[in-house]
Amino acid sequence: MTKLPLGSWAVDTCTGKLGIVMGHEGPYVQLRPYGGGREWDARPDAVRKATPAERLSAATARAGARRRGEVP
Repeated sequence: MTKLPLGSWAVDTCTGKLGIVMGHEGPYVQLRPYGGGREWDARPDAVRKATPAERLSAATARAGARRRGEVP
């Protein structure tokens, strides 16, 4: 599988979480949740490019949480 570039939106298929590719360290891909938070390591074979619908869903959820005052 081709490495996803830094800054790409990706899905960790083991957890179902969407994140931003922050790096490639050793055998892992480092992902950070959209909107910030703690990075996690994912296996490269379990990471795929996020679809436009997944990106939109994450951005919409983040905007709703900000509007409700749940995140800064």
